[in-house]
Amino acid sequence: MSNKTHRRFDPWRIAPVQEMSRKVILQTHCFNIDHVAFDSLAGKPFERDFIHVKHGDTVGVLAITNDGRIPLVEQYRLSTHRWTLEIPGGHGTSHTDRPMDIARRKLEEEAGFKAGKIQQFSRIMDMPGYSTQYTSLFYATDLTPTQISDFGPETPRPGLRLVTPEEAHQLVVNGTILDAKSLVALLSLHDGLLDHHDSPDSDN
Repeated sequence: MSNKTHRRFDPWRIAPVQEMSRKVILQTHCFNIDHVAFDSLAGKPFERDFIHVKHGDTVGVLAITNDGRIPLVEQYRLSTHRWTLEIPGGHGTSHTDRPMDIARRKLEEEAGFKAGKIQQFSRIMDMPGYSTQYTSLFYATDLTPTQISDFGPETPRPGLRLVTPEEAHQLVVNGTILDAKSLVALLSLHDGLLDHHDSPDSDN
């Protein structure tokens, strides 16, 4: 199999479809569902429904405590009716919320730590086939313990686990961790893309 690149990849090259109309069919506090009609270069019109996310990026925070452990949060997810083990994360409540500020807040609310140093290291598309959602991933160190907040009625008693990077990787390998943002963050750490022995530069 050849490794030759025949053309440079350009994510913004001319689209093979044209959007003809868009109608909001459902509105919620954090996303809308849009019904969109397209015309295609293939000559056949078609329609699709998309989740249009409000308030910008969601976030995920890979944090390392001063003794080298990673906070992972146990949450009950209503859509799948199962518990998940995730890095802290979530979304803002306004389009003016900065991902950095959301990341700091979610780390405090869900894991009970305030970050002295934090920086963004990646940005991923969660479900590009039918959603506009992006997730910005942050790396946080120089942590100070604080108070965990109430998660709400779906997880009245959230659990927090502090695991080593090696234990976290094993949870990925054995299929315990299935959350996408957590997988990307923890594999980035394991593959050496993040150095958990050195603190990142502060990004305020």
